[in-house]
Amino acid sequence: MKKIGLKILRFILKSLAKATLRKYQPGIIGVTGSVGKTSAKLAIGAVLGKYRKTRVSPANFNNEIGLPLTILGDYSAITGRLFWLRVILSSIKNLVLRADYPEILVLEYGADKPGDLNYLLSIAQPQIGVITAVGEIPVHVEFYSGPEEVAREKAKLVESLSSSGIAVLNIDDVWTKEIQSRLKAKIITYGFNKSAQVMISNFENYYKEFPWGVRFKLEYQGNCVPVKLNKVLGRGAAYSAACAACVGLTFGLNLIEITEALSERYSPPKSRMNLLVGVKNTIIIDDCYNASPLSMKNALNTLKELPAKRKVVVLGDMLEIGRYSLKVHQEIGRFLASFVDVLFTIGPRAKFIAAGAKQMGMPQDKIFSYLYADQAKKPVELELQPGDVILVKGSRAMHLEKVVEEIKKY
Repeated sequence: MKKIGLKILRFILKSLAKATLRKYQPGIIGVTGSVGKTSAKLAIGAVLGKYRKTRVSPANFNNEIGLPLTILGDYSAITGRLFWLRVILSSIKNLVLRADYPEILVLEYGADKPGDLNYLLSIAQPQIGVITAVGEIPVHVEFYSGPEEVAREKAKLVESLSSSGIAVLNIDDVWTKEIQSRLKAKIITYGFNKSAQVMISNFENYYKEFPWGVRFKLEYQGNCVPVKLNKVLGRGAAYSAACAACVGLTFGLNLIEITEALSERYSPPKSRMNLLVGVKNTIIIDDCYNASPLSMKNALNTLKELPAKRKVVVLGDMLEIGRYSLKVHQEIGRFLASFVDVLFTIGPRAKFIAAGAKQMGMPQDKIFSYLYADQAKKPVELELQPGDVILVKGSRAMHLEKVVEEIKKY
């Protein structure tokens, strides 16, 4: 009965969303990828929202329920037993009457399993498609035949674009060259590679005074502007800004207008490389929203570059990577052993991170493994010393926010 009810709800939401798009004809920007989707869509929203009425899909509203819900209205703050009735009645009202509807929708397209993109594209066909990054071993690969199939699924977003559409691609991603070769749309690329049309240069994690942040330059057609973003670390922030710049340029904005909008309006999403003040005069890098091999490596590379009395990491399982799980967890452990002082792992798979670190010579008395975040949060707090920098990262289901709550100052 529950499955039948969900199927009916999906049909109603899809029908209402398609009717709403036909009536209001907004511009649609679609964002997908295995890493950085949320940060990119928020950066795009920050840039375009300064100049046009823009709606950005909230949180992870990126599936067969969330995407049409975003099209129908801003319902992210509404709860209660009559939620779906209110959504349906409000949507019908907006179809009968004229609502103050956004000019632009920035929608996130999730692809947890094969076929997801086809369904979402049957609801909303974007004019601009963005692929942030897929990576060699992407999240959700457990539900696909392999990384290649994940990349092909993500690529459907930009392959669906007409010749008048625009594909925004991360040139540093391993799959971009293959994806580019199959597109009809105009392509604009971004990244650190010098062949990128919007190039990131002079990147640095800024840590001379708190709040720390990132500084870099964006270059396009001979023009170069500096960007500084506070309370966030890592190259991911620069990628999101460059991605938003690509979209802004297609709307006729210049780099100065784009960077001003980012400085004024962009805030990094919660638990994505956020900087927090910790107990005992420590600093926390809160990146516990989710984890994949690529994002885990990126976060650790950021930590590696930072000055600290000690570097402490709290790492949870990376989920939904199937047969690659043992290999990638061990690789992460081997990678961090040379620069991490204390390692906490949480979850049965993360024990292989501990094993990899030990294999590379990390002292056993500096490695602690737990099954659950509740078990680890107090030992982590007791271990901390003034001057420590702590990275907390793992898949969402590991609930590492419990550790962050335990060790943050306020």
